[in-house]
Amino acid sequence: MKTKLFCLISAVLITTTAFAASSSHRGQIRVVSILTDMADFTRQIGGDHVDVFSLATGVEDTHGVPMKPSFVPIMNRADLLVLIGFGCEHAFLPALLEASKNPHIQYGRSGYVDCSIGIAPLAVPKSTDHSEGDVHPYGNPHYMLDPVLAKVAIGHIYDALVSAAPEYEADFKRNRDAYLAKLDAKIAEWQQLAKPLHGIKFVSYHEEWEYFAERFGMKVFNTVELKPGIDPTARHIEQLIAGMKTEHVPIVVREPQFPEKVPKLIAAQTGATLIKLPIMPGGVPNTETYIKMIDYNLRTMVAAMGKRSS
Repeated sequence: MKTKLFCLISAVLITTTAFAASSSHRGQIRVVSILTDMADFTRQIGGDHVDVFSLATGVEDTHGVPMKPSFVPIMNRADLLVLIGFGCEHAFLPALLEASKNPHIQYGRSGYVDCSIGIAPLAVPKSTDHSEGDVHPYGNPHYMLDPVLAKVAIGHIYDALVSAAPEYEADFKRNRDAYLAKLDAKIAEWQQLAKPLHGIKFVSYHEEWEYFAERFGMKVFNTVELKPGIDPTARHIEQLIAGMKTEHVPIVVREPQFPEKVPKLIAAQTGATLIKLPIMPGGVPNTETYIKMIDYNLRTMVAAMGKRSS
């Protein structure tokens, strides 16, 4: 971590001047979002009053967004930092915060917006032993894939924007209410769309789909990874294939940030259908907003099951 931080700071000393000209428009709230879903929510609520920058583009591992020297001057100027929480960003965010030296967005300050507050995490580990995996230390942080829980994050973002610029509260409230109405309508539509998926078991690469599965009546059978953040062993793959055959698991999900080789092998060995689903907006084409991303994921799963039954 110290080596990464030293390299990051050294590069920033060279690049800060170049990035100084890229400051946001006068009067806008400058927001840095860790992931693209929270960036989308912030734009939906903030409208013209916000200038939003997402550290992720949509294809990265949420636990390991690559640190870039260009991030630090952007964070230096940020009024708000919006994050997933539950330790999702623990591998890279502390170094960025230390390098930025921005007091407004440090942990515990008003500009540090943890969207997980108020959410009960799934799969909280009994031990912090790193042999159990080290990317879900406080429970599964991938709650954004449940659109009902996403509304909790929207509430936190709204509150932070109002606190940062109370003069725009009426605009933020109007935008928030309009977006929540649209999201609620889509949730009702998705619940109907997902009816053919009720009871379906599937395998994913990483423990990212538990909230999604619980919301839409599915079950995550197992993961390609041995444990969160730990690559699969040959024995684990063999046991996974045997279990899938026994339980007739029809779907293998590969997230864009993970390699295709092993999921493709597992699908071929079991006769399951391999599909690629994004975990945040922008992970695959035509999923640039949160609503489009959830819609894509559900429709892709329904289509895959439809082809299997035809």
